[in-house]
Amino acid sequence: MDAPIEFDTSHVRLGDRPLIVCDVDDVVLHFFAPFLLFLDGEGHEFLPRSFRLTGNIVSKVSGAVLEEKEVHRLIDAFFEAQELWQTPLDRVIDTLGSFSKDADIVFLTAMPPQFSVQRRRLLDRLGLAYPLLASLQPKGPIVQALHGKRTLPVAFVDDMAHNLHSVRDHLASCLLINLRPDSIVHRMAPAVAVDIPQANDWAEAAPLIHAHIAR
Repeated sequence: MDAPIEFDTSHVRLGDRPLIVCDVDDVVLHFFAPFLLFLDGEGHEFLPRSFRLTGNIVSKVSGAVLEEKEVHRLIDAFFEAQELWQTPLDRVIDTLGSFSKDADIVFLTAMPPQFSVQRRRLLDRLGLAYPLLASLQPKGPIVQALHGKRTLPVAFVDDMAHNLHSVRDHLASCLLINLRPDSIVHRMAPAVAVDIPQANDWAEAAPLIHAHIAR
């Protein structure tokens, strides 16, 4: 289980209704596909040899593997320019808009907090004006702090196993959904526990969430 952390969620006001917490990258906004295009524009490419960026991004000119410091610089540069690159997943805007009539929605993005202003602008421009939390800390304690001791239904949607497992460890009543696009990176990603439902897109995820929050 993740160690207890301190994370301020007091600015998120929840109503007396179900809660849906969504990851953002590759759940609400495309990440890996535009990031690979971004890398190409910077003169680099990703070689799908393992599920990690460091060690698999190389120079297109020399073939040299980029060092970790340079990989982090590129990720930061992409997040700085995310408004030019990232687009919403199919049906996510309408699906979340429909759910927002009966449930509170909160975005929990694993991103350096210093880029949350750019992400907030992008989400707002797309009509996704739901509260946003940006943190690189484990997600389980954050979702637990959000939901508190409420007995209302709660759902969590993410594309990464470690985030889903973290939330499961802290909030056993939470519906977990592994929504992940069919990308070269996600095909190499660690698998989620067999009891966690998987969805390829929002068309598959929506009925699972609806059945849970309608209880």
